[in-house]
Amino acid sequence: MAYCKTYDLNISITRCTNNYGPYQFPDKLIPKTIVRVLRNLKVPVYGTGKNIRDWIYVQDHCEAIERVLIKGKSNEIYNISSGNEMSTIEIVKKILALLGKTDDMVVYVEDRPGHDARYSMDSKKIRSKLNWKPKFSFMGALESTVNWYLSNEWWWRPLATDKILAPTPWKI
Repeated sequence: MAYCKTYDLNISITRCTNNYGPYQFPDKLIPKTIVRVLRNLKVPVYGTGKNIRDWIYVQDHCEAIERVLIKGKSNEIYNISSGNEMSTIEIVKKILALLGKTDDMVVYVEDRPGHDARYSMDSKKIRSKLNWKPKFSFMGALESTVNWYLSNEWWWRPLATDKILAPTPWKI
């Protein structure tokens, strides 16, 4: 915003919660969980697994950005969130269930340094001012995401190295 004001630029800023969906790099929670399960590896969960995140499907995020580009006001900030607050362990258990696996695939590991207890946003502004809301249900989009990774091993396999899939990658 300081740069915008200094140089009199016509910009809008968006801030978003955690995304998920196809083509997400395998070091992120959802694809990492899927890929590790597909490789029959335990799924590492940091700390207690109770860290909360608000999850938004990538297509909903993209449509929100498009709405801001078309209808947003200059020099405004828009938070983008879906209202899908869940703990890490809840997400992992949902993925395990979709893949027909049990909770014994979970292994708790030390917490990541600097790991936020909760990350969520209030998206009332974009919802009321720009009439945007997410279209995809969490479970429907999660199932679609799991199916995408099942069908697109050719894409993620070269990326899913031992380093990327490490239980505690900050230690490598």
